[in-house]
Amino acid sequence: MPDNSDNRHVRTKIIATIGPASADPQKLDALCEAGLDVCRINFSHGDHAAHEAVLNTIRSVGTRRGTPLAVIGDLCGPKIRLGTCGLPLALAPGARVALVPGGAPCTTTRLSVSYPHLADEVLPGHRVLIDDGLVRLVVRERRDDALECEVVAGGVVSSRKGVNLPDSTLSVPALTQKDLLDLDWALTHGVDYIALSFVRQAEDLYELRRQIKARGHATPVIVKIEKPEALEHLDELIESSDAVLVARGDLGVETDLWRVPVVQKDIVARCRRVGVPVIVATQMLQTMIDNPIPTRAEVSDVANAVFDQADAVMLSGETAVGQYPVEAVTMMNRIVAATGQFLAASPPFDPPPSVAVHYRPTAAVAHAAVQAARDLGVRLVAVWSATGTTVRMVAKYRLPMPILGLTCDEHVQRQMNLLYGVIPVRVPPLDHPAAMVRTLDALVLERRLAAPGDVIVVVTSTRPTVAGATDTALVHRVGAEGVSPLAGV
Repeated sequence: MPDNSDNRHVRTKIIATIGPASADPQKLDALCEAGLDVCRINFSHGDHAAHEAVLNTIRSVGTRRGTPLAVIGDLCGPKIRLGTCGLPLALAPGARVALVPGGAPCTTTRLSVSYPHLADEVLPGHRVLIDDGLVRLVVRERRDDALECEVVAGGVVSSRKGVNLPDSTLSVPALTQKDLLDLDWALTHGVDYIALSFVRQAEDLYELRRQIKARGHATPVIVKIEKPEALEHLDELIESSDAVLVARGDLGVETDLWRVPVVQKDIVARCRRVGVPVIVATQMLQTMIDNPIPTRAEVSDVANAVFDQADAVMLSGETAVGQYPVEAVTMMNRIVAATGQFLAASPPFDPPPSVAVHYRPTAAVAHAAVQAARDLGVRLVAVWSATGTTVRMVAKYRLPMPILGLTCDEHVQRQMNLLYGVIPVRVPPLDHPAAMVRTLDALVLERRLAAPGDVIVVVTSTRPTVAGATDTALVHRVGAEGVSPLAGV
């Protein structure tokens, strides 16, 4: 039996935001060595020249290492921010401060805010939360051009800190002009996912899809859940998205903080039921921005997401600007591995059937393959897929053995690296079943994923290069000449 201890098969994937602390080739290479699977480029910071340098480094490191690093381009969305402050400003409890729309320099008595309709849509009594709620104001009076506020929880504010208005109904669009420029750049440069921030309803997602299609692309979309309005449309958003991200930072500001763990578990469970990849993010190892080890509570937080079998967990400031980016990924990988070992010995998860009509034949084949894999205790499940859809359908069952995702498309290979327990591999287009079997055998033996004589399950198609044509599940013994079709498939 081959030693698979280094293959990290059954695992939640790790996403890291790439920024000044992690963007050079040596540091990014170290992150990959530590367990990185997916990179996030945050369009809230930096310009296109900086993003291009980061993307080129990611692609170069991924190619050299043979690692299919997927890249998420995260659109800012209608994030409201303070203007520039020069030096940090201390706001004392009980102090009065005016909020004005625009970009004028901020002072301790007058803060500029980037939202132009501030004085029209924010009413007396509404809360104004700055820097994820660390500083809290309440509007006491509204004038034509400003809001007079009282500081109810003081603190220090600095340039471009986020502003949340949880009590106010805003007319802000889902996609800003900056978002559209960033989208053009992201699509032109071939990022693997587009993340949409501050989604309120499904129409926000549909508008982004229209914009992507109008530009001649079909890049998958990650919906970020961080607004209370999104929770009201959660089922439609999940079913219409390619992946969902639980953005706990703004979610914890916009909603009751103590509800966030329950909301997180609910979103992860709903996504798993329908087979939509789900990511848990924000402040997972926050203290590692400044410290080489996390708190025990943070370790438990990451483990909790892994226990729920989220597809991925994400680091933000820890790797973008923190002092210990490699240590943060290493720690997260250790937590994921240790928790995954416990899960591997747990009873299997079998989500109820719930899939769109046009996917039902594929879903039936995937379910049959999963059942056979469990019954036979096979070494792995190999899935040939033109688009990654079939791999996603198998991955939602959270199998105790690895899933080998085989595709001829480079983008699909990288996209599959977000999926739970999937090892994505790019192979040449193959139409003949015998050639597919020979290629698969050579691959699993070379990578020490299986030994001669090991039993594996293969999910494929009689038309393997045609999207949506999955129709075959087979039992195969590695190194043998033939394969055995599953009964009833």
